[in-house]
Amino acid sequence: MRCVRARTPLLICAVVFAAAPAAGILLADPVWRYAEVLFYGLLLASTVVSGLSAPRWALPAAVGLLLVDAVRTLPAEPGAGGQAWLMVAPADSVDTPSEFESALALCWAPLAAVILLLAVIWRRDGGPRRRGVLAAGSAVMVIGAFAIMRIAQVALAVRSGQLDAVIAVVLAVLPGLALALTALALAAVLARHGRWLAAAGAALLAIAAVAHLDASIGAVPLPLDTHRVALSSWSAFEPTLTMPQPFPALTSLVELAAFALLVVGLTRARP
Repeated sequence: MRCVRARTPLLICAVVFAAAPAAGILLADPVWRYAEVLFYGLLLASTVVSGLSAPRWALPAAVGLLLVDAVRTLPAEPGAGGQAWLMVAPADSVDTPSEFESALALCWAPLAAVILLLAVIWRRDGGPRRRGVLAAGSAVMVIGAFAIMRIAQVALAVRSGQLDAVIAVVLAVLPGLALALTALALAAVLARHGRWLAAAGAALLAIAAVAHLDASIGAVPLPLDTHRVALSSWSAFEPTLTMPQPFPALTSLVELAAFALLVVGLTRARP
């Protein structure tokens, strides 16, 4: 009972702080630079005091990876960057490895956390049932078709002789696609064992992964006419002067909500 009483206020505080990072991204001005770090720190604390079933280290370790990434990507102090000249030189081709690395840097921590949870839960409780496999398989087909469609859009838009650009887009898609597929597998496994809240969190994370996938395509340096095609799926979230980054802010909010649901669902008593 003490564990439950200690866990509840920690989770409530984490949910309150979840809005601050998304608001900072939306306005392109951090509300409080430590908000995301505190969010994951509170989630980590809630997992420690929850009296988890064996292996007790798995969920805290997964949240710890997210906390490390939050510290690594901590926003800079306002005005700390100063002003400097930036010299830009034209490039003959796209640097394909760097695009994969950039996409991986965007979602390595969620991907590692989900792989860890999936491996531990699968080994302890078993894999998904047939219905779960069918549901997850259907979602995998939809996400895979979306990724192929986006790659095809760019491939059809580039001029001949720009194969490097297409390869860069394919490599940029891989980390987000891996996160989406792994999150769907975790959702199917959790649903089999009645962890519906945690399964909903994993499904939300798959949606956030698709957004990461799309953002990675948009970040690939492409010719101007092709770059417009790469950004086509962002058209429903047009930036404005007051809200310059609506799509990344929504993605961040969905991802934070997904991990909050995962932690709440996995720290509750078994149904």
